Amino acid sequence: MTEPTAPKRAVVLLSGGLDSATALAVARRDGFACYALSVAYGQRHASELDAAACVAASQGAVEHRVVHLDINQFGGSALTDPDLAVPESASSGIPLTYVPARNTVMLALALGWAEVLDADAIYIGVNAVDYSGYPDCRPAFITAFQSLANLATRRAVEGAPIAITAPLIDLTKAGIIQLGLSLGVNYAQTVSCYQADADGRACGRCDSCRLRQEGFLQSGVSDPTRYA
Repeated sequence: MTEPTAPKRAVVLLSGGLDSATALAVARRDGFACYALSVAYGQRHASELDAAACVAASQGAVEHRVVHLDINQFGGSALTDPDLAVPESASSGIPLTYVPARNTVMLALALGWAEVLDADAIYIGVNAVDYSGYPDCRPAFITAFQSLANLATRRAVEGAPIAITAPLIDLTKAGIIQLGLSLGVNYAQTVSCYQADADGRACGRCDSCRLRQEGFLQSGVSDPTRYA
């Protein structure tokens, strides 16, 4: 009798927000056994990490790990420096909520775990359409990190590179929501707000809240977000 083939593995970066929950669902649709990775990097609230745990469990992740890496010691962002207020109005340029090198650091952590797991892919929910202008959410960044991964990992050197997969990169927020709903994502479990309270209730005023609200409005779907 032939032994069943083990499912291929993927590491999925899971913040607890709308986009990463959708990326996890896409990875599952693509046939991967998913290992969810969240990072406690000194962000303003832990409710998004609670949301990540809930999403990982509900979507059947094989494992969910939280890495503690407090990059808030560097400051420079309204998400990691309590002395900087989260902007509540749109502005031009890269906003104060940009966390320097965050996606670079998170992808590096995911790359390390992926090698240990002998995983074939890393999924990240970055988006370059309805987003806040962060430089590390662009296709050029993903392409550059793929090049780094191909140079820096044993798997790639031995002929089995780890694919850096950004399935939402070209979608609008409404498109992401429609895709996620088609895959069974429960968006009521997610927390996107930059300054959610301890219970995960959103402020409704920050840039992330506005993008989320507009996405549900444009998709014609009722917004399940809990607001403070």
